[in-house]
Order: sequence, then structure tokens, then C-alpha cells
Amino acid sequence: MTSLPTRLTDIRNLFRALDWDRLSLQVEEEAHARLAIVGPVNSGKSTLFNLIKGRKGSAVKAVPGTTKGLVTEDLGPFVLIDTPGFGEVGGVDRASLARSAAEEADVAVLVLDGAAGLHQADHDLYTALQAARVPLVVVLNKVDLIKRDVADVLEDIERKLGTTVFPISAKTGAGVAEQLIPAIVESHPWMTVALGRALPAYRRQLCRRLIASASALNSVIAAEPIPGLDIPLLLASQVRMVLRIAAIYGESLSVRHARELLTTIAGGVALRYLAAQLGKFVPGPGWLIGAAVTGLGTWAIGRVAVAYFESGRRLTSQQLRQRYKRLLRRPRSADKTPVTQP
Repeated sequence: MTSLPTRLTDIRNLFRALDWDRLSLQVEEEAHARLAIVGPVNSGKSTLFNLIKGRKGSAVKAVPGTTKGLVTEDLGPFVLIDTPGFGEVGGVDRASLARSAAEEADVAVLVLDGAAGLHQADHDLYTALQAARVPLVVVLNKVDLIKRDVADVLEDIERKLGTTVFPISAKTGAGVAEQLIPAIVESHPWMTVALGRALPAYRRQLCRRLIASASALNSVIAAEPIPGLDIPLLLASQVRMVLRIAAIYGESLSVRHARELLTTIAGGVALRYLAAQLGKFVPGPGWLIGAAVTGLGTWAIGRVAVAYFESGRRLTSQQLRQRYKRLLRRPRSADKTPVTQP
């Protein structure tokens, strides 16, 4: 059985023993991603493209086939691709370009025209992208035009495609932050860092999802009944979470960010690890208590990290510790920070 660390220095030594460079490289890889927007003619791809990146870059007109070639925009390490429409007359080459872009992307967003309904060409495109094994998110655009018929149109398209379709309006922004962004992250979790770094308007939303995921994972890890066995995994998970938050806020992906925050609150973290581990000597309830304590501690660390980077790293050590302690006393359900829209 792995012995239980009983001194704070033992836990600090575990911090130093982590392969920080490897964790940092993993997060660096996550910051590079490609998102391709594809779909039929005049479905609103360019409008969605411009909405997501927050400024106009792709031509938007009410004329089918306005986009004649690939429009690629570099947003830091994040590459967002708008594509020419499928199904255009004489547009075989352009359709091939669009399909190639989608197949090379990490995630493809298939934009369907809610006002036009689903055509056979749309179904064929969906089938082709599925066959290419591209992580795919399907959205029904222009719901602002069909209004009360949205539910019926959505149900019909989902039945025909056999997949979940997310209703949005690229023109008004409805459903983009609430449904599209979470769906992209769900289809490819690595997109969290890339989206957050490139799109400041969605940073808080993405950080909340990242922190919730890390907290849930650490609760499961902490449920391991053997005392001490889970500590290296928990430390690695929390370090990775902090590095990801740093990357989302555009900070250098060095191990210094994780060290700076975690060592600032090391005493609180260490004591919570010890409390969680000691609880495991009580079978059943003790394991559950340890999991709950660890999950809460991870959530609090994540929230403090967000506050730290949002402040431009201007919060003092005392302020960080105060925030951490205050968060541990605060119900997690009270976290109702609104999502900033672009």
C-alpha cells in the first residue's frame, strides 16, 4: 500500500516531482486547432464566421455563392475556416475545396439553412463528412426567420439525419454561446483552449466548463479507496487545469503559471489533500467525503486561477488565499457569472 504523506513537505515534494514540461507541452498542443465552417449555398456560413471571430472578414451578401474560395483567418494559434457553399451550379471544384478543408479540420460545423429546409445535397454532405470521421456539429441557422416553426423543422431534420441539430441564428447570435460553443467543445475537448485563447468573449464560459470537468474528474480520482495512491494523479490534473486556464487567457504556457498559483495556496491545498486522504481510513462514507473535498478544492483553485489571470496577474498572494478560502465556504451553485456576448 502507498504510504500516506503526513507532512506538508511531502506534498510539496510531489509538486516538484511532476513532469511539468510534459504537461506544458500537452496544453501547448491543445492551443492549436482548426475549425471549418461548411454547408450549403447561402446558409449563413460567412455570417457565423464573422460572429464567432468578432469582426468582419468574410463577405456577406444575400446572393448564393458569394464565397468563391477558402477564407482563412488566423486568431493566434486558432485557425477558423469559412468555405464556399456546396451545391452551387458549376461549383464542383469549390465543393471539393470545402470538403478537403473540413476533412483536415479538428472540428467541422455544418450550417444548414433553416428557412430553406433540408435538401438531398445537404444530407449527402452530412453523410460524406461522417464517412471522413471528422468531429461534426450540425446547426440549423436562421431560426430568427422561421420563429414558431423552429421545433417542427428541427424535429424533421434530426429525424432525417439521425443526429442532434442545434438551432442558432448567426445574425442575432441566438444559441451560439449557449449551444454551439459547448457542442464544439463536447465534440473535441481540446478545442476548449483554442477557442478560449482566440475568442475572449467566450473565455469565462469555457473556463467554467473546464473547471467543472476537472472537478468532476478529481472527485472520481479521489474516490480511490487506497490512501495516497491518487495524490500524483490529482496534482497532475490540477496543474493541467491551471495551465489550460493560463493558455485560455493568452499567458505564456510555461510551468511558472501553475507553480505561481499552486504554491501561493499550497498550504490550503496540502491540508485538503491530507483531510481527503485521512477520510479514506473510514470505509464507505470516508471515501465519499474525500471525493467531495477534493472536487470542491479543485473548483476553488480553478476559480482563483481565473481571477488571477483576469486581473492581469495583479492579485497579491494574500488576495488569492482570501479568495480561495471564501470560495470554499461558498456554494458552487452561486457561480452565476454571465456569459459575455461578442
